[in-house]
Amino acid sequence: MEITDEILIDLYKRMVRVRLFEEEAGRLAESARLPGFLHLYVGEEAVASGVCGALESQDQITSTHRGHGHLLAKGGDFNRMMAELMGKSTGYCNGKGGSMHICDLDLAMLGANGIVGAGVPISVGAAYANKLTNNGLISVAFFGDGATNIGAFHEAANMAAALSLPMLFVCENNEYAEYSPRHKTMAITDVIERAAAYGFPGAIVDGMDCVAVFEAASLAIEKIRNGEGPMMLECKTYRFYDHVGVKGTASNYRTDEEVEEMRKRDPLVVHETRLIDSGVMDAESIQAIKDGIQKEVEMSVEFAENSPFPELEDMLLDVYTNGESS
Repeated sequence: MEITDEILIDLYKRMVRVRLFEEEAGRLAESARLPGFLHLYVGEEAVASGVCGALESQDQITSTHRGHGHLLAKGGDFNRMMAELMGKSTGYCNGKGGSMHICDLDLAMLGANGIVGAGVPISVGAAYANKLTNNGLISVAFFGDGATNIGAFHEAANMAAALSLPMLFVCENNEYAEYSPRHKTMAITDVIERAAAYGFPGAIVDGMDCVAVFEAASLAIEKIRNGEGPMMLECKTYRFYDHVGVKGTASNYRTDEEVEEMRKRDPLVVHETRLIDSGVMDAESIQAIKDGIQKEVEMSVEFAENSPFPELEDMLLDVYTNGESS
């Protein structure tokens, strides 16, 4: 498909939304203004932006513990996101879900998930429903390389292939499962080999280039919508910050030199260079986009800090167990 100027600018805006929100969230967490754990998506923005930019608005996605980027790339609201991170009642989950359980059903974002690999079978369920109702939608599961070592992934992949479901598997291979490098947890070099084992095709993509991801996702999505069954993308990417927060407690599992080398391929810088070199945008217009989005992020912090915490009597509302609401 033709990559228009509008697509190039849209992809950039999606990445900037993710980057600036996550940078601000990281600063807040480091200054103890956010409670709990925070898994930042900085460095991986090209994957969520490229895939979500190729989707229809009601195509479903499922996410991971590192899930802010997926919802924001799909159009998530800064105010509700920041409020949820602060545990406020105006948040996406009324302050009860926190960072790892944010969802927005209006945007067909079926939820982040604190359990590694748990979003994949949820996406399979959505794809099964889409096939039964013949609604033309597809579902997308985002997951990390470590999740492909989890049983839930393999069961989901087998079911999706056996039933020829309209589903896209997107592996965000950042080479680390928490603090464990990929080469110490699996014998294969490329995760994409696991797609072939279940009988559906896949492709390796440069996950630091939003256009490469967008093109690969667009092609896969077109085939899936045409009834060709599930497909998988392995996006080779990298997280710039630690597993949790900006600089966590474990510092000996990778070197500073490795991180700095990967930062040379910052997906925002890669795309900014493309925009300028192709004459689509200049440095001033790029900065204007950043400034505008930064103001929105700052307003979301003010919104969240001025929002109330959930009331004690509402503690058991919207909490589910055994299929029944309290």
